[in-house]
Amino acid sequence: MLDEVKKSAANQPLAPEAVVAGDTKSVPASAATKIRRKGKKGLARQVSSGRAYIKVTYNNTIVTLTDQNGNVLSWSSAGQCGFKGPKKATPYAATVIVKDACEKVKKHNLKEVTVFVKGIGGGREASIRALNANGLNVVSIKDITPIPHNGCRAPKPRRV
Repeated sequence: MLDEVKKSAANQPLAPEAVVAGDTKSVPASAATKIRRKGKKGLARQVSSGRAYIKVTYNNTIVTLTDQNGNVLSWSSAGQCGFKGPKKATPYAATVIVKDACEKVKKHNLKEVTVFVKGIGGGREASIRALNANGLNVVSIKDITPIPHNGCRAPKPRRV
């Protein structure tokens, strides 16, 4: 009887909450506090601060929410939210896109973001305001729009 208890105790992992979704590797207890059980898809990691990449063009707006390493937590675009044609580049579409992306990232418990804006279009300011309105604290805003230094070669003059 005592041998059976020793065998069953030896088979128990050190942190039972660390074994999630069929993972048989033993994970330290400190890592287990940041991982949450999530069903079939695997693990839902808890992230308190992250990054928001906003790409705004004349035709579309794309918002991507990531953790500090750049791993995507959620994303959304105007076409995915049901906007078509020229309505995709409006400030209203940008607010709807950010709301959709924030709803998807709620399970990761994201609180504050650093915003990186790329491109020129109508939804630049609207998307940043929408991030703040949807419960994310905007820490900093950085414009990463590519700027050509001397640009590409100019076309030759037209001969008429």
